[in-house]
Amino acid sequence: MRLDQVMPGLLPGTGDVEISDLAYDNRLVTPGALFFCVVGFTRDGHDFADDAVSRGAAALVVQRPLGLGVPEVLVESVRTAMAPAAAAFFGDPTATLETIGVTGTNGKTTTAFLVRAQLEADGRQTGLLGTVKSVIGGSERDVQRTTPEAIDLQRTFREMLDHGDRACAMEVSSHALELRRADAIHFAAAIFTNLTQDHLDFHADMEAYFNAKRMLFTELGPRAAIVNLDDPYGARLASDLRAPVTYALHAQNADYRATDVATDISGSTFTAHTPDGELALSSPLRGEFNVYNVLAALAAARSGGVPAATCAAAIANAGQVPGRFETIDAGQPFAVVVDYAHTPDSLDNVLRAARGLTESHLIAVFGCGGDRDRGKRPMMGEIATRLADRVIVTSDNPRSEEPEAIVDEILVGAGPGTEREVDRHAAIARAIESAQAGDVIVIAGKGHEQGQEFKDGYKIAFDDATVVREVLGVAPASAGAQGR
Repeated sequence: MRLDQVMPGLLPGTGDVEISDLAYDNRLVTPGALFFCVVGFTRDGHDFADDAVSRGAAALVVQRPLGLGVPEVLVESVRTAMAPAAAAFFGDPTATLETIGVTGTNGKTTTAFLVRAQLEADGRQTGLLGTVKSVIGGSERDVQRTTPEAIDLQRTFREMLDHGDRACAMEVSSHALELRRADAIHFAAAIFTNLTQDHLDFHADMEAYFNAKRMLFTELGPRAAIVNLDDPYGARLASDLRAPVTYALHAQNADYRATDVATDISGSTFTAHTPDGELALSSPLRGEFNVYNVLAALAAARSGGVPAATCAAAIANAGQVPGRFETIDAGQPFAVVVDYAHTPDSLDNVLRAARGLTESHLIAVFGCGGDRDRGKRPMMGEIATRLADRVIVTSDNPRSEEPEAIVDEILVGAGPGTEREVDRHAAIARAIESAQAGDVIVIAGKGHEQGQEFKDGYKIAFDDATVVREVLGVAPASAGAQGR
């Protein structure tokens, strides 16, 4: 493809350069590639442009002239220029691929899984991009980040189309929106789940966090905007939009509402009140927070023309999402739940849901990640000790911070009697080995994650669900499972 087709509005005489690929990492440059000199938080792509040229880059996208002997496209923001260029290079795949984006603090993963289940039940092969896994053309792939960079995104959309996908359900993070990774995507629908404290290490405050999420609806123009009316930020967003589709459990004016909600260890049942009438729904997902996720996914599927009966059947058959209120059953006389809850609101929701599953003791095991919003640590300590009968504070992903120091900050908000065990494996074992019949143990914070991150990028294999099974004696001990 010619450079002037990828990047219109070039200087005369540069447009006839042939471009064979796009890259933002100099190490991935191949001969004929267009290299984007992205200015990052710790590195500036301009500093690696000479290496990109030596590897065969045919042209550069820059914010300042470099004079390296190849055509340069001068733009105000390389990052902002990347998404539309990638969409053009890969043939604007989401103009054809029916793409549903899900954003919000909590519920993105489950909602995206549910959307995909309903579209697939309607005979539409559907890709998935999210925190737990990606599915492209029916094949699963590992995930590096919730929402990839724009070039990787558009390349993936093209792969989906080329491998038979007709639709894609994807999580859209606030980071991706703020950093313009999701620009140039034609969203058939966008879902706003909720907004609670998280990522304040990246966003200046909650207002900035909200404004980043809001971009999906106000700047990227989805054909259908689906918004949680019970959430205060969702209500604000809905008032800003021309014709939102709303859902709620409590707001009486929502387009999709749930009544007669019943939830237990086997799942949830409720009546969905929709623009097309009432729909009796049954889901294997537990907890009131998952009823919100089902409503959101239902509204998205219906907006895309999936028949109501097909939606109901798909929702009933949608299995557990890894690490999302995932129950581990090895025949033990108590319940063990593994969940990704790593924010105050999500921990509150999960513990309240778990409380409804037991008349005995509720035991919580959790920690907080290092190099992330420190303000939520004492808040989560307070929530855990208020809602659980017993709390063991442990390590999550400490990253560059000292695990003991993170635990200390959590304990500032925790009540008396809170236990500390920095070794996560030992903390999980302590909870399980002392549990009594009828108890419910919630292991929160890491969910589906397969590793634990320490200083200097050191990472060990660690999966909460696997550790639970090891302690219960139904899985062999794995090397590296012990924390430090």
